[in-house]
Amino acid sequence: MTSTTVLRLWLPVAAWAALIFALSSVPDLGTGLGTWDLVLRKLAHTGEYGVLGALLLRALRRPFPAAGLAVAYAASDELHQHFVAGRQGRPLDVLIDAAGILIGVLLWRRFAS
Repeated sequence: MTSTTVLRLWLPVAAWAALIFALSSVPDLGTGLGTWDLVLRKLAHTGEYGVLGALLLRALRRPFPAAGLAVAYAASDELHQHFVAGRQGRPLDVLIDAAGILIGVLLWRRFAS
């Protein structure tokens, strides 16, 4: 595999993971919309990890390792949030992220393979 291929496959993964990390570092992402705030944040979790799952599948070309790596990143992200003022790391969020990962992997397999 050439270095250009490695960059083409892994740079988007690293950039997306960095974006997730940056968003997780923001102390308060609340919108002030009450219940809608919670719904929107959980949908954002699902979407951002769906993209990560798809990008990892694109890079690895194997669904189970891609999903496993993405779930491991989700767990590490929740641990990271535990140490950010105003944020909480929650196991339930890892499950929500895992649902997004599954959706992203399935969609990538369906439409991009």
